[in-house]
Amino acid sequence: MERQSDSVHFGDFELDLADRQLRCGGDPVELGSRYFDALALLVANAGALVSKTRFMDEVWRGIPVTDEALTQCIRTLRRALGDDAGNPRYIQTVPKHGYRFLAEVAVEDAPESAARRSSIAGRVAGACTVSGALAGVLGGAFYGALAGTGDGATIVVLAALVGALGTLAGAAIGLGMAAAIAWRGRADAAVIAGAITGGIMAGALGNTLGRDGIGLLTGEALGRVTGIYEGLVLGAAAGLAGWLVLRDDASPAARLASVAMVLGLVAGLLIDIGGGRLLGGSLYALQQSLGDTQLRLESIGALFGESTFGPTAHLATAISEGAVFVLAIATGLFVLKRR
Repeated sequence: MERQSDSVHFGDFELDLADRQLRCGGDPVELGSRYFDALALLVANAGALVSKTRFMDEVWRGIPVTDEALTQCIRTLRRALGDDAGNPRYIQTVPKHGYRFLAEVAVEDAPESAARRSSIAGRVAGACTVSGALAGVLGGAFYGALAGTGDGATIVVLAALVGALGTLAGAAIGLGMAAAIAWRGRADAAVIAGAITGGIMAGALGNTLGRDGIGLLTGEALGRVTGIYEGLVLGAAAGLAGWLVLRDDASPAARLASVAMVLGLVAGLLIDIGGGRLLGGSLYALQQSLGDTQLRLESIGALFGESTFGPTAHLATAISEGAVFVLAIATGLFVLKRR
């Protein structure tokens, strides 16, 4: 997702390569077409000698001209830049060889076109949606295998249901990031705010569907399940990981994966400390409320020496789910960036 540079700055001047215009303090400076090409050649090779032969080949493109034509071109450029041949700030003469551009040049990134921004934003949203779905399927299969009391159908059903929830979370966070990219024109720190907003929306919707929906269908009051707080924390962690991946100066893949995993672990820890619940805690709340289900989360608690799905099981599953989800989002975005 790299961008081309359209303009460069030196001193009080801007050389707009896209519009083929030299500006000083925002005001246009008139230059002929060949003189503009000569200045662009000098600026593109700032600090290096540009030989007379290169000027003839790249500016006049083989058209026979005398050295006086080049001398007149440089004289005109110096006049446009307010430069002095005896004490140059911009164009230095290298006798018998050519010329050198002396000023420090700053490159300005060209803004993304609306179409390209839309394309990038759409791909980011899609990558996060797929990543969230995969993380959800993995989590559902895990709980179905360890806590299910039925046959393999329990694993399939949980994988499908939780995969749908993961899709919802990934899509909401991805859409938040995409909106930030479309607004800002680049993947900067605003993607974190976008991901937080998406996470909050996913948490609110998930809470409504899970708690109120099951309550309406069964008449049972479901305990606390994943909601706004959990969505906010996971969104912040996923957004930060996504921003680190999408940056132009991103770290190597292995380091990014480690950072993403740590961010997910911390998110899970904060959710647990704040009294929140992710998938494991929500499933246990469902089991307690409905009683007669194909789930027995106590089997997971037993892995930690607990008779129920106790505090240690809550913490272990929360940090594990956070790590898997954030790592999945970061991996999806990394694959997108490499394509």
